[in-house]
Amino acid sequence: MSPSPKKKCCSDKPACKRCPLRMMREGTLPPGYTVKKRKLVKVKKKSKTKTKVAA
Repeated sequence: MSPSPKKKCCSDKPACKRCPLRMMREGTLPPGYTVKKRKLVKVKKKSKTKTKVAA
C-alpha cells in the first residue's frame, strides 16, 4: 500500500515520496483526487441526470 499524499507540495528537491505532484506523475495518487496549483484536491463528480427538452 502506498503512503497517503500530502495536502500541499513543499517543492523540495528531490521530491519526497508523499509529494502529490510525484504521486500524480507516477500514477499512485488515490482515485478521486487530482493536483491543482500544487495542492491536492478532490475531483467533483458530474451529475448524470438528464434534463428534459420541451419538444
